[in-house]
Amino acid sequence: MSFDQERQSLQLLYNHHHGWLQDWLRRKLGDAADAADVAQDTFMRIMTAPEHIAEKQSGWQLKEPRAYLTVVAKRLMANLYRRRALEQAYLDSLAMMPELPAPSPEHKLLILETLQQIDNMLDGLPGKVRAAFLMAQLDGMTYAQVAKQLAVSERTVKRYMVQAMARCIMFSV
Repeated sequence: MSFDQERQSLQLLYNHHHGWLQDWLRRKLGDAADAADVAQDTFMRIMTAPEHIAEKQSGWQLKEPRAYLTVVAKRLMANLYRRRALEQAYLDSLAMMPELPAPSPEHKLLILETLQQIDNMLDGLPGKVRAAFLMAQLDGMTYAQVAKQLAVSERTVKRYMVQAMARCIMFSV
């Protein structure tokens, strides 16, 4: 069977059975969007099937095209259900994870005091130096990322970090 003949056969299969398959899937799935997706995937599977399958099906001249489409669509529905079950299991496991306990009032106070000390240490630094230090230390950004964010070179970011570290050491002594 030539490429054009095969394409025409596939087009006829699609034209004659797509509406029926989508209606059948809508009844089975209960959702028009899912039905449209699975119907489209069904025809894509058939169109991208290896040549040996096409030959077994007598060049897409199926004796029972709806039965064949139903088998393919049922397999795709099973994949859809498995994927959704996996997604739901993941969401359920996330929901079952314990929430992090809230810090005690003493711990909150300690954190606030530490942040205040850091702010005092960085207070006398130029804005870009302070920003580079906070991006690298608190946000975990690389020097390259900080450089891009501040529109400076990596070498300049390294100089900023040396300035900030020297300031922190000076205040901690």
